[in-house]
Amino acid sequence: MEKAVFGAGCFWGVEATFRKVKGVTSTCVGYMGGSLEDPTYEDVCTDRTGHAEVVEVEYDPSEVSYDELLAVFWENHDPTTMNKQGPDEGTQYRSVIFFHNAQQESAAKTAKEQLQNSGKYKDRIVTEIRPASEFYRAEEYHQQYLEKRGQSSCDIEH
Repeated sequence: MEKAVFGAGCFWGVEATFRKVKGVTSTCVGYMGGSLEDPTYEDVCTDRTGHAEVVEVEYDPSEVSYDELLAVFWENHDPTTMNKQGPDEGTQYRSVIFFHNAQQESAAKTAKEQLQNSGKYKDRIVTEIRPASEFYRAEEYHQQYLEKRGQSSCDIEH
């Protein structure tokens, strides 16, 4: 099994999207990329910790490739909006890929460049591509949040 970490706005919706991908064996929502050790949801919502809401995806590379996971990431949010997805605003909602190794870094940068050059977006893609840092698991009530409530998308404010 391998891991990938993506931030694309509301982590409830991002997690629900990745849980549907064949070859994804587990998902976990949490926080990454900030300065505060062991942050809570309330800490991250202050927009002062530097953390992004992220989903850690564990996957079987014999069933789904990292490139396929990247395609799911790009297709399911707007990578051209700075610190904003839908009604959610703040640095915790930024578009970000946290890579675990050189292959993931290269694949993410290549995919971003190809998407930018494709003409799909008139605006510049602002997605950050950064080395993975400490992953802090979010509180249990956030795990599989939408699934537990019979919802399929993050169309509610939190």
